[in-house]
Formats: sequence, structure tokens, C-alpha cells
Amino acid sequence: MGQKNILTGLTTIDNLKNFKLAHQPKIALKINGEFQLIYFYGTMAFVKRSSNLPSELNTGFGASSANNAGRFYDKGRVNIIKKGIGILDRYSWYHTMLSMPRMKFLLLLFSIYILINLAFAFIYYLIGVEHLSGVRPGSSVRSFTEVFFFSTQTFTTVGYGRISPTGFVTSAVATLEAFLGLLSFAIATGLFYGRFSRPQAFLKFSNQALISPYKNGIALMLRMSPFKNNTLSEAEVKLTAAMQIEENGKRMNKFYPLDLEMSKVNALTLSWTLVHPIDEKSPLYGLSHDDMRQLNLEILVFAKAFDEVFSNTVMARNSYIANEIVWGGKFRIMYYPNADKTKTVLDLNMINDYDKVDLLQSVAATRPESG
Repeated sequence: MGQKNILTGLTTIDNLKNFKLAHQPKIALKINGEFQLIYFYGTMAFVKRSSNLPSELNTGFGASSANNAGRFYDKGRVNIIKKGIGILDRYSWYHTMLSMPRMKFLLLLFSIYILINLAFAFIYYLIGVEHLSGVRPGSSVRSFTEVFFFSTQTFTTVGYGRISPTGFVTSAVATLEAFLGLLSFAIATGLFYGRFSRPQAFLKFSNQALISPYKNGIALMLRMSPFKNNTLSEAEVKLTAAMQIEENGKRMNKFYPLDLEMSKVNALTLSWTLVHPIDEKSPLYGLSHDDMRQLNLEILVFAKAFDEVFSNTVMARNSYIANEIVWGGKFRIMYYPNADKTKTVLDLNMINDYDKVDLLQSVAATRPESG
């Protein structure tokens, strides 16, 4: 009896001859104690095969690779810089402030508050501290410090009363500052409310995708999990493989849907390992790790679910490039019972944990035996 064979992308020996791949690299996959051969037929054969693969045209990204650079998504955000328009029109400041990291948001608000008060303190100082009653005499630094704290009291409408404006110009400036203070705090309050009330998916993805043993072959696997105490139902995920291939002498972007073993779950309460079987129907069929790098492979992940508290659909995105795909790994289970076995513990520190498995073993590049 000869070796059992899985000709990845090539199902018969005749096909192997037609593509002139009798001596292409192959690996041995150990399944149930037996070795099965998987052939990698390279990027050129994939280009020929790609014309028969269903592709997506509605991804929103351009078709010409020459006009693209870098990955499509970076940490869940579109990797695009926009030019040709003024900076005030280029950005939606409301969206920017809502999506900004928490500490950066608080630091920005505090910095704006300090800068506004420094500006008004400088104006009061230029008008003259003698137009502010209650300012204690002293050095220039002491006088500026006095008018700065008067500015903060006016801006926040606290008004302790020790220092007060005298004269029309100083009073007019104080009136303007009080108005800007009320307006600023109203905007800040709206931003705080928007950040707290904005529906978000609160999904965490594993840092790597894995090529793992699956049934009688291999599969692409990645993991996601909710990390807050929100309840997500009717969760759905879509995977797309983005590649760059030569077409009529031009480098083109191609997008291929990746079928999942399970693309929907009724409730997303624990971790969810997404599994794409790499079989003869898969666009990844027959591609080695080096092939994926040459094709600039990027796995695009689109997840959406219904949040019962927000009563709204929430979404999350992520992507994995070829260098973020680990060959020969298996995710560890990241949940376990608590001490008294009354609850299940979901350990989010384990979302990236995996065990190396004996998936790939080099074998001689010789024609397999028949039989």
C-alpha cells in the first residue's frame, strides 16, 4: 500500500502532471497516526486556478494593487489617509473624539482647558492687572498666576469673589470667557455622553490566526470573544481573503469569500473559534506560507451582533496578514469552572494562547506512490 495523499488543489496524478508539479514541495500531515501528503503548487498555478474561484466586487477597496499600499485594515480601522481637502473639512471631529482612546480623550480635554485659560490670562495681563480688583501685589509671575486663576474661575462660572473685573474692556473679556466656558462645558458633556452611550461590539480578537489540523486536513482558525458584561445575540461573521495577483500584466487586488464551518451563533457568551476548512473549494487550497506572503494575503474579518442593552446592531473588524498566521498551532480552551463549580470563568488573558502541534513535517519531494 502506498501513502495516502491529499493533493492540495490538485485532486489526481494527471492534474499534477498537467500543472508540471510532480516535484513541487510537499509536507506530511499526521492524522490519526498516519501521514498524509499535502502539496503546495505555488502562486503561478493559483493564478490559473483563481479564474474559477468566486470573487467579491463589493469590498469597497480598489482593484489596482499599484494604487494601494500596506494592509487594508490596521487594528480594526481602515488603513487610508485622505488628502486634497482642508484639515477642518477632512475630519469629523465628533467621530474623532468619540473613537479616541480614553486617556487621550481626557488629556486632550484637559489640555484645551488649560490652553484656553492661559490665553485669557495673557489677555487680562496685557490689559493690566490694575483693572482687576483684589489682585495681590507682587512679582510679574505672581500677578500672572493671579489672573490665570481668575480666568479659571470665570471660565467655570465659579466666581469666588476675591478678584473681579473693573472697567469696560476687562468686563467685556470676562463676559466672553464666561460664554465660551458655558459652551465648552456643554460640548464636553455631550462628548462624554456620546462616548458612554455609543453602541460598541466590545469584541477582542486573537493576535494570530492559526493553521491547525481539522478533520482529514487543515483549516484556518482565529478566535474572538466579548470582553465586557454585555450580552450579544445573533452573532454573524464573514471572512474574506484579499490577495494581489498578476492579471494581464497588472497587479490586481482580488477578494475571495472564505466559507466558515459555522458563520452564525445564537448567543456569543464565551469565546468563538472561527474555522475555515482549507479544502478543494477554498481559495487558500494549495498555498504554502511563502505563497501567502508572495500574494500579500490579508484575511479580512467582519463581525456583527445584536446588543440587547443598546437594542442595536454592533460591528467589529479585524484583519490578519500572512506574517500573523501561525502554521501548526491549536488554541487552548480559555474558559473553565470556578472553584465551587457554580459559574464558568472566561479568562481573556488566554485569548492568544495556543499549543504548537506537529502539523508539518518535511518529506522528500518525490512523486507519491499510487495504490
